[in-house]
Amino acid sequence: MFSRTGTYGAVHALLAVALGAFAAHGLKGKIAADMLEVFETGVRYHMYHGLGLLILALIAERIGTSKRMLWAGRLMHAGIFLFSGSLYALSLTGIKAFGPITPLGGVAFIAAWALTAMSLWKSGSR
Repeated sequence: MFSRTGTYGAVHALLAVALGAFAAHGLKGKIAADMLEVFETGVRYHMYHGLGLLILALIAERIGTSKRMLWAGRLMHAGIFLFSGSLYALSLTGIKAFGPITPLGGVAFIAAWALTAMSLWKSGSR
């Protein structure tokens, strides 16, 4: 399971770099500056959590897998789609209805990191 998580993390990091380059070279001057900032925020959190998935895979290799770790990976992956995806959609379309989706991704990220912390804490007590 966690080799797949690491693979997803690497793919998300790749996509974050590609989308960041797209924003810098393809969107500059084509969308409003504030919407470019929104897109770049999506890219930044996309990269952070792509790397987070890679870290989860390494942690799982070291301490073993648990339901908490499995859910941390799932929530981090979902958070990327909800948080970054909604920011990409909002900035490219201007449709404000995408805005309320973003906090759901943020909650998924927070829950994922909390589950990771609990997994690490529990593994240290063994």
